[in-house]
This record gives sequence, C-alpha cells and structure tokens, in this order.
Amino acid sequence: MTKLASARINTFGPSPKAGFESPSEQLITLTYGQLVQAVQEAIQPLQDEIAQLREEITSLEAAQDTLSDNQLIQLQLIKQLRESGRKPSIGTKTMARIAKIDEILKSRGPTTLKELERTLGIDRATMTRLLGKLDMRRYDLHSRPGDEREKVLRLKAQIR
Repeated sequence: MTKLASARINTFGPSPKAGFESPSEQLITLTYGQLVQAVQEAIQPLQDEIAQLREEITSLEAAQDTLSDNQLIQLQLIKQLRESGRKPSIGTKTMARIAKIDEILKSRGPTTLKELERTLGIDRATMTRLLGKLDMRRYDLHSRPGDEREKVLRLKAQIR
C-alpha cells in the first residue's frame, strides 16, 4: 500500500512531456514594423518624462535668472543707499536759512513762524520743510500763549 500511495504522489498532476520548452526559450517571430511599434510603445513613457524634465529645467533656469537679476538690483539699491548716507542731507541754501533763523532768534528771542517766513522770504511749505531739518534738541516749537493757532519758535537754553 505504501508503494501505491508513493506512486500516486509522484505522478500527481501532468508531468512535462518530452520536447517541452519554457516560455523564455520560445522563438517569437515579428515583422520589422511590429518590432518598431513595440519598441516605440515601450519607450514612449520615458520620452514623455524626459520632455517634462526638460521643461522643468527650463523653468528653473528662468527662475534662477530672475532671482539673479533681483539680487543685482538689490545690491545696486544697497550701494545707492550707502552712498546717499555719505552725502550731506542738508543743502547749502537750507544751512544758510538755518543760520539766519539762529541770528533772528538770538537777536529778537522767540518769534512766530509767520514772522520768520516773512523775514526769510519763504512760503509756508518751505518753512515746514525747514522745520523738519532743524535739530529740535536746540530749538523749541510751541503754541503762542493765548492763541493756539499761532506757533512760536525759540532757542532752548544751552547748558555748557
């Protein structure tokens, strides 16, 4: 009985017949056109990926060029700012007007802005710009007592 059981186990399923070749060893016949078409279909995804990568490279190069241009502009602006910081911020005409205001305030004492405008021969806008250039550690601008609409400029007391 054991012989019978082992014979059945050994012959279980179809056994390979003589002359059988595995699929990797089989001969396949294709025409040239079929081969070319099969190769093109196989490499098409790779060609698409290469085209996409080339587009990405082009866009990255364009972005890099833009960044380089922006950095150059920023460096030029920084250079201009540094150079403008070295130049005197107050012109000679403004300096002369400030010196004249000093003389007037030293001789007359506190003076209204309207009186200074008239004495210097300037308009209100020029006087406003001139006040912006004054060193307010040296000058005091306040409202006239009794008339809040009129401003008075005076020299501060200097402690030496």
